[in-house]
Amino acid sequence: MALLDWRSPQGGRQVTALRPGVLDLFSCAGGAGMGYAEAGFEVDGCDIAARPNYPFAYHHGDALEYLAHLIATGEIGRYTLVHASPPCQAKAALTVGTNASQGWGGTHEDLVAPTRDLLDASGVPYVIEQPNGRAEIRKDLSLCGEMFGLGVLRHRNFELGRWATARPAHPRHRGYVRGHRHGVRREGPYVAAYGNGGGKATVPEMQAAMGITWTDVREELTEAIPPAYTRWIGRAFLNARQEVLA
Repeated sequence: MALLDWRSPQGGRQVTALRPGVLDLFSCAGGAGMGYAEAGFEVDGCDIAARPNYPFAYHHGDALEYLAHLIATGEIGRYTLVHASPPCQAKAALTVGTNASQGWGGTHEDLVAPTRDLLDASGVPYVIEQPNGRAEIRKDLSLCGEMFGLGVLRHRNFELGRWATARPAHPRHRGYVRGHRHGVRREGPYVAAYGNGGGKATVPEMQAAMGITWTDVREELTEAIPPAYTRWIGRAFLNARQEVLA
């Protein structure tokens, strides 16, 4: 049974628009935002980098400062859901695995905890997304491209705040990710949508594999999550919301 708490910190119930609003923090180029739009949300994004390819309304600035401003002014009440993908390279699988063993990389920022603190203070249901690794989030959902018939695996974990939904089954992978690993070249049904060289995906391959057509910037594609993930999450959230409001 899905659970939701729709009461704001000021009391009373949130006022919802015809299309519920989602705030897409640390939005990058909009992979998450597009999925929510396809699920029926009005999307507003925020990222510290300029994102001219972002396909929705967009605030260029620090995501946590912007969220704190929305909470302080009460404008956070415009949103039915907040999605956040805070940087956590310090505990990502690549950082704590291959990079650490080779002495590669430098100091990375972990914004997961301060993001959660503000989201809890907002009173709005939320989603925190992180890649596999040691990021300290609850893995309420774990999604993979094979669940949606995509050409990438791109495992991602999601912590759900102030709501819950059933976890989907994780299907067996159909084979390898194409490319070189540890001196071995493998072929497979999935492409590696990160890095360069070693058989990594080209920009057109990444676009096709993830269902992202509005940007051809490699860095944006390598950081994006496929819209199918948040389309699924958005629909699950709206179903849970409907149960509460019924």
